[in-house]
Amino acid sequence: MPLHKYPPRIWEALKLKQGIYARLPAHYLKSLQDNTQPTPVHWKPLGVKYKLNPKTGQRERVQDVPIPVYYPPESQQGLWGGEGWISGFRYAGNDKLSNRLKKTWKPQLFERELYSEILDKKLTITVTMRTLDLIDAAYGLDFYILKTPKVDLCSKLGMDLKRTLLLRLARRDPSLHPNDPAKREAIYNKYQEFVIPEEEAEWVGLSLEEAVEKQRLLEKKDPTPLFKVYVEELVQQLTEQSLSEAAEVKKS
Repeated sequence: MPLHKYPPRIWEALKLKQGIYARLPAHYLKSLQDNTQPTPVHWKPLGVKYKLNPKTGQRERVQDVPIPVYYPPESQQGLWGGEGWISGFRYAGNDKLSNRLKKTWKPQLFERELYSEILDKKLTITVTMRTLDLIDAAYGLDFYILKTPKVDLCSKLGMDLKRTLLLRLARRDPSLHPNDPAKREAIYNKYQEFVIPEEEAEWVGLSLEEAVEKQRLLEKKDPTPLFKVYVEELVQQLTEQSLSEAAEVKKS
């Protein structure tokens, strides 16, 4: 496809319509086209387009401009709860008449042990205070991971963990509390609302590169040796020849 005929902003969308990208599962392609806006973390939207000026009483346009957030690579290996690095300026000595200095605000990070009820394991994860508050509000790590959309998790670790949880729920893995079937069934029933087919759960949280590699392995077929092809052709020819000879003998 000649990309020079199209604007660069739609190149990614066009790429998904050809080659191995077009053969990816429909539910995965749909997840790539999700344009849901993330929940505001570092700013508070006003939620209105206009407001009245308290002095003049005239209607003024309101600009809800989100603060640009940078998510460093290490944020993908933890659960930062949507927080990231904010770049801006500060005044030297807190004096507005002085020069402005560049400053980057970073969230405070902690390493905490979090318990997963579905996996029955304690996981050591780098988190922020906001993440801990969100986990408490969701009544547990598993509920937080399963309820939070990808755009708000902002974490490769979080999406990989979600895929693992969904696969265990879909398979109802008997290795969870093998000596206590009643407790195992109670846990699986507790998270029943999040169950999706195993074929879909396998693709949750995969990056485009990982999904393409997975699709390539699914389509991969070992080459058939030529001698097997020739043997099958020879057997077929001999079979046809014997049948034709038998038919001629009956006629005679």
